[in-house]
Amino acid sequence: MNLRLQPVQVATGSDDGESRLVFHESFLVAVLVQLSDEHGPEAGKWFLEAGFGRVDDPNAPTFADLDEAQAWIVGQLA
Repeated sequence: MNLRLQPVQVATGSDDGESRLVFHESFLVAVLVQLSDEHGPEAGKWFLEAGFGRVDDPNAPTFADLDEAQAWIVGQLA
């Protein structure tokens, strides 16, 4: 299953770093945000800012890196 990640800036209200829109088959399925230093020990990890359809999760997970985030998204879509 192929995902396409597109860099984007997201107005999260904090000083978070990079963000990615995640597409599967031309559908937007998730928005990932890399957590900034203000998140303490979570800094540098990736957070599911928003998930759509099967990727929606009321307990939004945090991931060590983009590979882990993509693997989780693929699992949700399978």
